[in-house]
Amino acid sequence: QVQLVESGGGLVQAGGSLRLSCAASRRTFSIYFMGWFRQAPGKEREFVAAISWSAGSTNYANSVKGRFTISKDNAKNTVYLQMNTLKPEDTAVYYCAVRPTVVTSYDYWGQGTQVTVSS
Repeated sequence: QVQLVESGGGLVQAGGSLRLSCAASRRTFSIYFMGWFRQAPGKEREFVAAISWSAGSTNYANSVKGRFTISKDNAKNTVYLQMNTLKPEDTAVYYCAVRPTVVTSYDYWGQGTQVTVSS
């Protein structure tokens, strides 16, 4: 079983920055991709960014390209999301998730961390 613990959320003014962290405790699991998703009030959960655990390749939602950066520390089993130039529309609960293998989806999810951007 994989446990994911997010941290780093909070309240920030528009134009500010936050850095989210997600630590994964792995027991017998592999990690193919780790990703960040978000869910704003009244909206569906949406993809934000993902990183491959071995190669480090990344992909981003168009809405965050150029502002957010996903990175990882394999030794710490931790993925980060650096969020710059935050906008009020980035306000959401942010979740990290693990995709264990190429044939699975994102099967493991953290509890979420609130990010609120004031205008």
